Amino acid sequence: MNRSIRKVAVLGSGIMGSRIACHFANIGVEVLLLDIVPKELSEAEKAKGLTTDHPAFRNRLVNDSFQQTLKATPASLYSPSFASRIKLGNFDDNLADIKNYDWIIEVVVERLDIKRSIYEKVDALRKPGTLVTSNTSGIPIHLMAEGRSEDFKKNFCGTHFFNPPRYLRLLEIIPTPDTDQAVIDFLMHYGDLFLGKTTVLCKDTPGFIANRLGIYALIQTIRIAEEMGLSVDEVDKLTGPVAGRPKSGTYRLSDVVGLDTTVHVANNLYAAGEGNDESRDAFILPDVMQKLFDNKWLGDKTGQGFYKKIKDEKGKSVILALDFNTLEYKPSEKVKFATLEGTKAISDVSKRFAVLVAGKDKAGEFYRKTFADIFRYATMRIPEISDEIFRIDQAITAGFGWQYGLFETWDAIGVKDMLTIMESLDLKPAAWVYEMIADGNTSFYKVEAGKRHYYDIPSKSYKKVPGQESFILLSNLSDNIVWKNAGANLYDMGDGILNLEFKSKMNTMGSEVIEGIQKGISIAEKDFRGLVIGNESVEAFSAGANLAMLFMFAIEQEFDEINMVIAQFQQTMMRARYSSIPVVTAPHTLALGGGCELNLHADKIVAHAETYMGLVEFGVGIIPAGGGTKEMALRCSDMYQAGDTELNILQTAFMNIAQAKVSTSARDAREMNYLQEKDQIVLNRSRLIAEAKQAAIDLADNGYTQPKQRADIKVQGKTGIALFMAGIAQMRLANYITDHDAKIANKLAYVINGGDLSYAQNVTEQYLLDLEREAFLSLCGEKKTLERMQGLLNGGKPPRN
Repeated sequence: MNRSIRKVAVLGSGIMGSRIACHFANIGVEVLLLDIVPKELSEAEKAKGLTTDHPAFRNRLVNDSFQQTLKATPASLYSPSFASRIKLGNFDDNLADIKNYDWIIEVVVERLDIKRSIYEKVDALRKPGTLVTSNTSGIPIHLMAEGRSEDFKKNFCGTHFFNPPRYLRLLEIIPTPDTDQAVIDFLMHYGDLFLGKTTVLCKDTPGFIANRLGIYALIQTIRIAEEMGLSVDEVDKLTGPVAGRPKSGTYRLSDVVGLDTTVHVANNLYAAGEGNDESRDAFILPDVMQKLFDNKWLGDKTGQGFYKKIKDEKGKSVILALDFNTLEYKPSEKVKFATLEGTKAISDVSKRFAVLVAGKDKAGEFYRKTFADIFRYATMRIPEISDEIFRIDQAITAGFGWQYGLFETWDAIGVKDMLTIMESLDLKPAAWVYEMIADGNTSFYKVEAGKRHYYDIPSKSYKKVPGQESFILLSNLSDNIVWKNAGANLYDMGDGILNLEFKSKMNTMGSEVIEGIQKGISIAEKDFRGLVIGNESVEAFSAGANLAMLFMFAIEQEFDEINMVIAQFQQTMMRARYSSIPVVTAPHTLALGGGCELNLHADKIVAHAETYMGLVEFGVGIIPAGGGTKEMALRCSDMYQAGDTELNILQTAFMNIAQAKVSTSARDAREMNYLQEKDQIVLNRSRLIAEAKQAAIDLADNGYTQPKQRADIKVQGKTGIALFMAGIAQMRLANYITDHDAKIANKLAYVINGGDLSYAQNVTEQYLLDLEREAFLSLCGEKKTLERMQGLLNGGKPPRN
């Protein structure tokens, strides 16, 4: 189908409508966002003398909703400037404009009669062939298209985004029997490539896939916890990162989503389950959920739910957790379970699951009951909600942020071992699981020839998971490891391209990772034609240098050792820049400190849209010394040649470093000059490694030649230093910064301006690297710097703006 999407109309400006509009604006699409006209003037509008004909009145609802979205955190837009891509209006005055739009997305209130009335108008106004989709989460898709024209039905489908649309990767595609196959194929492709989504084809069943299973799991988790007498804090600890799930856990997730939303979905699923869901009663609310709902303690939107935030007598925010016995709030408590202690040394989440279900304490019992229950329910929903297990796993991981899907988790525990647990709890799975095992199959997934295969129930055989042609999964390349050490793996990805994967905690850059970078470049230069540095971590591309070793040397005042470590780090960054083969980095999530510096020295960056990049060393009491300060001076120098005001450009770079500023997206990183025009932004995280590999191939094919070190970096010398130091002194006098902050800032000003030079002149990269290293060494001897390092090592978080 020759279809392109340049303009999208979103009907309904509530939380989902406004955020969906923002995400389309993020990818450069022109958006029309519409809502209803208010029924009457507000008191404020009357006071201003407005009439019902005034645009401010007629667009009040859409304006208010959109402004709330723009103010909300996390931000829905990659850049605030993208708001200009969204035009606001109302159904009465602007609905006719949809004739000029390529895709119309309905996001109005969840009432079938209202949706049908909207579609009747849309059908009369749209041009033939225009896509029309609904974001409903609870109304059957086929019912909404009843009575519409043949062309409408052919181009109509469900497109269920998850909130917030910018961040959650799931997009469920739900066709009706009348939907044209070409429309389904287009939406699956467009959602993946352009919107960056995991597009999952769903059947038109209650709750589709993710909500059907996710809400079931949430409610049953709360029910089991209530029966076991587990506290709010305990359950959220058990259902958080230790189990490969978001930090929100279960109860915090409910507060964020809103208990009323969960109750609404649960009630719909209960009503729809009559006669076709053997576990229908599971959607009846547990006692504690019903009590909170009756009290209107709905979570964040009402100020309290399972948690409540208050100010103590010192004005400090304190999080309280609900006590189920008294329905009163009490301070959150530290959670300890022997089972969890046993997983602390296991960094690979998939290897924790077997330990968790084997626990002898309450934690182990909780995992056995909750895992067994949701696994059983998922097997029973096939083929009702899906014919394939991989679609179920994709929906759960992308929709709820779990690292592993249900059948992936079961595989990690061991299919037969988990089956024994399920049988002991009288939670037997569907018959097809027993048939699979009886045929000699011991897992739901397996890897063959580097491709992932799933167990196909109808054919009783393994089939390749579709869509892998566009993805490269490092976890499937275990047979292709060329070299490894404790901190890194080097994979042969084919076509003459290697991939270096960090394996340290938060992918921090210690001696093993530095060795991996050096080794990867050496091997690539000898036997390959390009190197990609990327990984599949959900936490970080790299959270920076490993501070533990540096702190140890600093405490002992081993400055020769520190000098050697920093010199080696600088040499490694420069090797990435000046190797004889192209080096491409694939950052995502966090790329901080040394992780940012590595990207700055790559031949090309292929970044995921959600990349939070920054030189944050200032927050630890030091300056960037792995080439970061040098590189920003170099990039500013290149901009001078375009005729811009030199000191203004340099000041922006200086402030980004001095404020430890982190980009809010890859687009923002480009505005901060961390990404350049040559670099690439990828919307779909799953495509990142494959896109980076292609970038390395393209560089090699286009005749990549080894670059030479720069000797033409224009620095400002004493003029720039004086200007910056004057500003720093004013900041200190106004008590905006501390004495130590001022000292670090003065060091940074000295380095980024090229040191004590009498006039602006050109210098070499090595000259600036030497200045970096000298400043870094002097700051490592400061007591305040050591205190900041120790604070970070003792559990503090990397500095974020």
